[in-house]
Amino acid sequence: MKRRTFFGTAAAALAPVTAQTQTKPNILWITCEDMSPNLGCYGDKYATSPNIDKLAAKSLRYRNAWSNFPVCAPARTTLISGMYPPSTGAEHMRSFTHLDAGQRMYPCYLRDAGYYCTNNSKEDYNLDYTGTVWDESSNKAHWRNRKAGQPFFAVFNFIVTHESQIRRRPHQAVHDPAGVRLPAYHPDTPEVRKDWAQYYDNITTMDQMAGRVLAELEADGLTQDTIVFFYSDHGSGMPRSKRWPYNSGLHVPMLVHFPGKWKHLAPSGYGPGATTDRLVSFVDLAPTLFSLAGIAKPAHMQGYAFLGPQAAPEQPYVYGFRGRMDERYDLVRSVRDKRYVYVRNFMPHRIYGQFIAYMFETPTTTKWHELYLQGKLNEAQRKFWEPKPAEELYDLQTDPDEVKNLASSPAHRQILERMRKAQLDLAISIRDVGFLPETEFHARSKGKAPYAMGHDPAQYNAERVIRAASKATQTARPKNAEFVKDLADPDSGVRYWAAVGLLINKSNPPELKKLLEDPAICVRIAAAEAIAAAESDPKAAIELLIEYSDQVKHGAYTALLALNSLDNLGDKTRPYSSRIGKLPPKDPKADARFAGNAGNLIRRIVTKPPGQ
Repeated sequence: MKRRTFFGTAAAALAPVTAQTQTKPNILWITCEDMSPNLGCYGDKYATSPNIDKLAAKSLRYRNAWSNFPVCAPARTTLISGMYPPSTGAEHMRSFTHLDAGQRMYPCYLRDAGYYCTNNSKEDYNLDYTGTVWDESSNKAHWRNRKAGQPFFAVFNFIVTHESQIRRRPHQAVHDPAGVRLPAYHPDTPEVRKDWAQYYDNITTMDQMAGRVLAELEADGLTQDTIVFFYSDHGSGMPRSKRWPYNSGLHVPMLVHFPGKWKHLAPSGYGPGATTDRLVSFVDLAPTLFSLAGIAKPAHMQGYAFLGPQAAPEQPYVYGFRGRMDERYDLVRSVRDKRYVYVRNFMPHRIYGQFIAYMFETPTTTKWHELYLQGKLNEAQRKFWEPKPAEELYDLQTDPDEVKNLASSPAHRQILERMRKAQLDLAISIRDVGFLPETEFHARSKGKAPYAMGHDPAQYNAERVIRAASKATQTARPKNAEFVKDLADPDSGVRYWAAVGLLINKSNPPELKKLLEDPAICVRIAAAEAIAAAESDPKAAIELLIEYSDQVKHGAYTALLALNSLDNLGDKTRPYSSRIGKLPPKDPKADARFAGNAGNLIRRIVTKPPGQ
C-alpha cells in the first residue's frame, strides 16, 4: 500500500502548453491550511491579502462553505473520496483504512476522462491506496508537465498557515498584536495576541504564494481556459477552532472564478465580486469537479454538485464531525444551516480541552489552561476546560463566537429539534461507523473496508447502535435500569453505550462486573472505567485497563481506548504510575504517523499534576 505516487519530472523542461484545442476546462485548486475566512475580501480589516482579494473581485465568493472536519487528515479524506469519513471508518486523525471494492479516489475518474492530475503536494489521507491516483504528487508537480492539448486538474497547497507555523519562533512580526480581534472564548494575554497576530502574518505570506501561482497561470496564457478555486482545508489553527466542529473550526473561505469561455458552467447570478449564501461542504467538491468535467457522479459519493450541468438543488444543511484527535478519543457531530449551528456531544463526560500533546505546543493553549487552573477566566473562557453539555445550539447572527448555548432555550426548541433530527438522519443514512469504538469497527471489518461492514446490517445495526449512543449521552438522564437491561444486549455496540451511560450516571450495578469478561474488548474497557470511577478500591478494573494498554499485545487502537480511560480516572491511577510508565510507548506494527500517540498518553498519565 502507498499514499504517494511519483513520476519523473523531465517533462517540466517543456515549453508551457496552451489549451486552444481543449474541449474540457482546466481546473486549478489553490488551497491552504488551518485558515478561517480571515481575508480582506471577507471583510476582515486586520488581514492583508491583496492577491486573494484581487481574485475575489472577479470570482464568486461563498459565504457558507464548510469543511466537514476541523483537522487536516479527515478533511482531506473527505475531499479525495467524496464521502463522509464516518461512513468509511476514516474519521479519526491519522487512522488507516481503505475504500470498498469499486470505490476510487476522485483523480482516478478525472484521469480516465483525459485529465492530467497533479498534487503539489500534501496528501495525508486516512485511506490507503494502491495503483496510480495522481499523475504526479510531489513538490514539483505542475500542469506544465502534461501533454500538449491535455486538460489539467492541478492542486497547489500552502502549509505556511498551518497550526505549527503559528508557534514557529523566531518570527518577525508584521501585524500589530494590539490590533487583533480576540474571540470571546480566548483570554486577552500577550501570548494569545502574539499567536493570533502571527496567524495573520502567515496569511499574508500565503497570499503572496497564491499570487505567484496565479501569475504562472497568466504567464502560460491559460487564464481564459482555467476555472480557479481557492479554499482552506478547515478553520483557524488556533485552539477551539482547529479540532472542533463549531463554525469556528469548519467555516472556510471559498472562491470560484470562471473565465469567459466557461461561464456557461457558472451558477445563475455569477459575476465579478458576486457572493452566494449557498451551503456547500467538502463532500460536495468531488461531485462538483465531475459536473464541470462532464463525468457522471459515482453512486457511492455522498455529496452534491453545486456547479456545472449536474448541479443539484441546495441542501438545507452541512455537517461536521469530530473523532479521535491524535491520542484523544471524542465523538462529536454538528449540523449547520444558514443561521444556526447544532452540536451533539456523544462524550459529554470528557472535557472539551482534553490534553493533546501537539495542541499544547501552541503558547495560547498552555497559557489558557494555566489561567483556568488559577481561576482567572470568565464563563465563556472557562467552558473549554470543563465537561461538555450533550447538546449545543448557537445563533451565528447574534453570537458569531458560539459562546451562548441556546439548547435549553424554550424559544429555540423547534430549531433544536429540527437540527437534532437532521444529525440523527444523516448518521443513520450514511451508517456512521464512528459510533463503534475504533478498535471495534476494525475488529468487525476483519481486514475488509469498514464501509462494507457498516453497510451490512448483519454486521452493523447502525440505527440501534446510534440510538443507544443517543440515549446513553442525552441531557435527560435515563434511569440505571434502562442501561442494566442493555448490558445484556446481543450487540456489543449497544452494550458499550450502556456501560458509558452508567459511567455518566456514576453508577456501578452488580451486572456491570460481568462485562469485564465480555467478548468485545471495547465493552470490557468501558465497563472497567465505569467500575473504577465508582469504586473506592478499583484495583481489578484498573488492572484490566493496564493490561489492554499494552499496544504490543493488543494493538494501538485498543491501547489508546484503555489509556484514555486510565487518564480520565485521574488520581486513582497514581499508585500504578510506575507500571503505566513501563508500557510500550509504540506499536511496532503501527504506521509512523500514528505510532507515537499511545506514548503521549503514557507520559501524560505518569507526569500530570495531582487533581488533573
